[in-house]
Amino acid sequence: MAANWAERISAFSRRPSGFLSGTTAEAFLAELLRELRDDRATYSVKILLLSPLCEHSTLLCCSDSVGEETALELMSVFVQCPPKSVQFRCHLLLALTSVLICTSCVKSHSRASLDFLDVLLQIAQDTSDIHTDGRQRPLRATACECLRELEACCPGLLSQRLELLGGLRQQETSRLHQAYAELYTLVLRNAIYQLTQETGAGAEHLKALLGGNTSAAWEADQESDLTSSKDSAILSSLILGPMGTVPTLHTGPDCKELRSVLSTLLDESYLLTPLCQATLLHRLTEVVAMVPGVPPAIFRTHLLRLLGTSEVSLLHATLLLKCAFTDSLFSSEDEAFILKRLVVLSQHPLLSTPEKLFYMDCILHFPENRPISCSDGDETLPVLLTPQLASALVPTVFNDSTTLLARFNMLSLVYLEEGEEGQGGQGLAYLYKHLSSLLSMVENGCSRELIVTFFRAAFLFLYYFCHVERYSNDLTKQLCQLYFHHTKLAPHLINLADQTQDRLSESSWSVGLLKALQRVITEAPLTQLTSHDLSRHLKMLVRVADEGEIIQQSTLTFLSSIITPSSSSLCTGGDWRLGNDILRVCRRLLVHPSLDSLLTPLADVLHLICHYADMEIQDHARLYYTLLTTLSREKLAGVLAQGMEEGGRQVKKQSLSCLMGEGLTSTLTIQQTERAVFRLIEAPPEPRAGDINSNEVETGPGEASALVEAYRDQFSDSSFASEITLQYQLVHINSHDCHFDQLFSIHLHFSLTDHHYEELGDISVPCLLRERPSTIVQLTLKPRKPYPTSLHASAIFTSPDGHTWHTTLPDIHVAFQQTFLPLPVPSSWGRGGTLSVFEGLWDEICSESGDSATSLFCCQLKEAALNTLVEKHFLPFLISDLSHKEEFKVLFFLPPRSHILLKVSSEEDAVHFNIATDNWELLSHINSYLLKVTSLQEDTLS
Repeated sequence: MAANWAERISAFSRRPSGFLSGTTAEAFLAELLRELRDDRATYSVKILLLSPLCEHSTLLCCSDSVGEETALELMSVFVQCPPKSVQFRCHLLLALTSVLICTSCVKSHSRASLDFLDVLLQIAQDTSDIHTDGRQRPLRATACECLRELEACCPGLLSQRLELLGGLRQQETSRLHQAYAELYTLVLRNAIYQLTQETGAGAEHLKALLGGNTSAAWEADQESDLTSSKDSAILSSLILGPMGTVPTLHTGPDCKELRSVLSTLLDESYLLTPLCQATLLHRLTEVVAMVPGVPPAIFRTHLLRLLGTSEVSLLHATLLLKCAFTDSLFSSEDEAFILKRLVVLSQHPLLSTPEKLFYMDCILHFPENRPISCSDGDETLPVLLTPQLASALVPTVFNDSTTLLARFNMLSLVYLEEGEEGQGGQGLAYLYKHLSSLLSMVENGCSRELIVTFFRAAFLFLYYFCHVERYSNDLTKQLCQLYFHHTKLAPHLINLADQTQDRLSESSWSVGLLKALQRVITEAPLTQLTSHDLSRHLKMLVRVADEGEIIQQSTLTFLSSIITPSSSSLCTGGDWRLGNDILRVCRRLLVHPSLDSLLTPLADVLHLICHYADMEIQDHARLYYTLLTTLSREKLAGVLAQGMEEGGRQVKKQSLSCLMGEGLTSTLTIQQTERAVFRLIEAPPEPRAGDINSNEVETGPGEASALVEAYRDQFSDSSFASEITLQYQLVHINSHDCHFDQLFSIHLHFSLTDHHYEELGDISVPCLLRERPSTIVQLTLKPRKPYPTSLHASAIFTSPDGHTWHTTLPDIHVAFQQTFLPLPVPSSWGRGGTLSVFEGLWDEICSESGDSATSLFCCQLKEAALNTLVEKHFLPFLISDLSHKEEFKVLFFLPPRSHILLKVSSEEDAVHFNIATDNWELLSHINSYLLKVTSLQEDTLS
């Protein structure tokens, strides 16, 4: 059983939606809770069962009410769990927290969430383990963690317990002191923020808050805006930097209590782990920022320790302090020291690459005491970062790609500020020399990673220094030489031209590069050209043709040369891809601004392509030639520009439908109806009597057992067909549209909404005429699990005018009772044989565990109503004689091999439906079905 649960939980964790397609969230959740309550399951299995609730609470608890019920069930399990099962109790607390938060029960302050909050506080206050072996300590730590999560998701929830939490923090002497300190700091910060939102709140309210007299502080409104998503987002971080604003609490200088609390927390902070220290410093920074009466100098005594730290989290917290208080706390010497330390750490050999990249990013976003301008999130350098200080971060070819690019970007900013004179000019020369070194490595052959790094570095150089013509022009020459020897770099060069043109719209460098590349391609000797090189050249010429400033005469000369057999043999083979690449260039030239001057040579090229060896290329060439010679320039541009993006860089689609008549287009395409045209409705059931031979056949116990065995054997027979046939009427929907009165060649397609059934095949219907009787359609379902389901349906059909249409039908709902079939036994067995099978199955189900289950359904029905119900709903499945009214025996067979057995009898208090099934998952469905049919019967008689 444990192995089975391990497999199921693993399958659920891998793909929750796929797992639930084979069952329902409600059923799976019910299984989990039932197993958690089972005393026979081990605690290791129960911990495993809690993982779906911890990780996918929203998926399993689809509504707040389900979340509330689940939480109450879990709390019941927690109460009954013995104290020695500490690990399981810890996991229970985590699962409860996840369920209550994900279903919004905490924000709505449901009964379960309030009870759970009391349980957590009781656990947190239980310090009886301090003088013992401490086995319950993990439970208290988990309770603090859950309280912190609840407070973070619902700010202000624990504000009224601030004094209690402060006392627990002070009296805790174990390592749990850290958990209490984290919780207390978060609650303090949220409570003070809540005070800043209260009109007229001041020093007295703050004193009352810290002293525990919360009723004097404010009327706690648990449904205030503090629990909204907007405020939760605000509370994620209040430090907005020197140019931002923070909500403040005007208390005046009288803040002794708060200063005392903050000093104590800071003095104790060295006992915490670095990450916890950083979190605490961040929260206290926000508190001091919100209460101007507390001076930032309260952090002064701890700066020496923070400035010398080697912990990333603590240094980040120090920078947040500097961002919040600038020169109110940090002197200019402190600022210079921090910056030098960041430079040292950015190239420290013992640090990992991610750490060094982080420190470089801190330099680019350094919070200066007196910033010159508001960067609004852009990368800017601090004034104190001089070229001499930044020289320690010059990029080298030995750096990894990310470090090289980060350093290249930083040094580019440094030398951009300095200009081309002095150190700035020398630094710029070094950067270009470094870029040339990368280019040489690419030219001599290197990895794809280094190729990408070079082109990114080239883009950065152009982004900052494109205006320095001696470097940008020389880079153009080197790139052309690189392309001449390595045509495989065409996509990288095209991308470099695109990105440079997008980011530097005022620069003409990308156009100059494309002109130079065009010259390299068209002047290269054809004898040295391979088919691969030609394909890349043509892609480059497509990009060149997008630029209206570039003259295209040399491109057409090149195309003419490669197509003419006497000049080159590359196109004589009729390669489709090569011909298509040539046509792409021609298509671009057809919409070029200088088309008037290209008319004759372009027509000659298209005429040559008309003799290409591939028929499709010939057809396209003739089409382009016809368009060029018959349409005006404006009409030609309108026709060909439909498949291009603005600027013509990329063809999204090549469609000739714009050249066809509208009538031809609609005839060749499938059109979508605005609304459903017809639907499938359940056909009235054909009257049928019981399928069991009424001849009584007496059977002894041995013969009855043999009949049950024989009945079981038929399931192993491959010819046994376990399927359900349902009949539906295909009818027009009432909205009258004469256009669809007569429909032909209807092709129905069905798709499943779950995995309970095998895929359905399509069904063809010759016609549907409004004036004729509706057509009967038979659906054959092969159940994997006999559950209710819905089917999506759509259809393709033809209207009288010859148009083909697609329509979506309303969903088809398959009810649970539609899966019922009579007992599949030969009619020769008679009623005695079927009764023997019934009794044998009943005994097996009642004596076995596993998937079998029994249940009882009761309702108030008079004898006449019961007889009517049996005749109306159960007659085809009735095993006993209808005249034996003391007890009716009913058996439903549900493919592929499930059974539901009913013994229906009238007792003194009510009608009892005793239920037995070999598939316990069907109990909820049969209960709903019986509730429905008995209610209908009561309503009919009343």
